[in-house]
Amino acid sequence: EVELVESGGGTVQAGGSLRLSCSASGNIFDQYCLGWFRQTPLNGRVGVAQISGSGMPNYAESVQGRFAISRDNDKKILYLQMNDLKPEDTSTYYCAARGGKCYTLTTPSFGYWGQGTQVNVSS
Repeated sequence: EVELVESGGGTVQAGGSLRLSCSASGNIFDQYCLGWFRQTPLNGRVGVAQISGSGMPNYAESVQGRFAISRDNDKKILYLQMNDLKPEDTSTYYCAARGGKCYTLTTPSFGYWGQGTQVNVSS
């Protein structure tokens, strides 16, 4: 069982930065694939980025070059550094986890979810 709690959301102007954090419980954190998703009006919850237990990242094309995912396995924290934010990045962001390797960056691949943190980007 893994429990995930996100923090770090807020309101920022376009071009600004935010760092989201996700604190996790559980004894085998470093064996989990971790991801960030966000809610969209048309497509539901979509993948933003994921990172393997060994630190290999994978990004959605829409955030490539602007967002960076990282993890601290000792502290059991997942991060999402978001730079050059745009109004279209406004959303609720969710932390997610799955046991084992990372596969596709899609919601069915992940079994554990946080409650979400809101990010608002003003123009």
